Amino acid sequence: MSYTYLEENLRLVQQKISVAAELSGRDKKDVLLMPAVKYANAEEINYLHQNLGVNDIGENRVQQLLEHWGKIDRDGLNVHFIGSLQTNKVKYIIDKVCLIHSLDSERLAQEIDKQAKKHGIVMRVLLEINSGGEESKGGVSFEQAEQMCVELEKYENINFCGFMTMAPKCEDKNQYHEYFSKTRKVCEHIWYDKLKRQEKPILSMGMSDSYEIAIAEGSTLVRVGGALFKK
Repeated sequence: MSYTYLEENLRLVQQKISVAAELSGRDKKDVLLMPAVKYANAEEINYLHQNLGVNDIGENRVQQLLEHWGKIDRDGLNVHFIGSLQTNKVKYIIDKVCLIHSLDSERLAQEIDKQAKKHGIVMRVLLEINSGGEESKGGVSFEQAEQMCVELEKYENINFCGFMTMAPKCEDKNQYHEYFSKTRKVCEHIWYDKLKRQEKPILSMGMSDSYEIAIAEGSTLVRVGGALFKK
């Protein structure tokens, strides 16, 4: 089977990332492109990893992650979990992923810490921010975020690394600026002013329809699915 569509799609997305970074005065190397593999099969993942130099992927669903697990080449591959995560599913992925993007409750933090402790690991996590205040989406509100970040500091088997958001679907793409800009400002205030952190946080913002704007607003990681896997 020919995977030329993957090569072309990846080239185009990488080109747009470079342009977006340059226009905002940033280095493209400061932005990680992470394919969201919700609609990808194991063969496509392997082709991206083995032939096109993609070393990070994002899984949205626990069941799909487990189905992919035995079929993908995991040598040098970093698997992230980016979807909504139920506490009773943490045990299935805790020893398989390098970063959980969707931490959004104290209860989930407790379970991640508990399961990580069982495996003798420290799990890297991002706090999910519900930047649009949508009831249909996970994440904490801007008002809840600071206290939640303080709470995360107490877990020995959690390494709090930054923030993630999913902006509401915007018909007018310029509206994404508002959500991403506010998220970055709130998160940087918490990170530097309240937590007194020195290193830069991960800021996971932007998907296929919004990653260029997210980069302009400071995203360090973009989760791109549809734009990469369309044929």
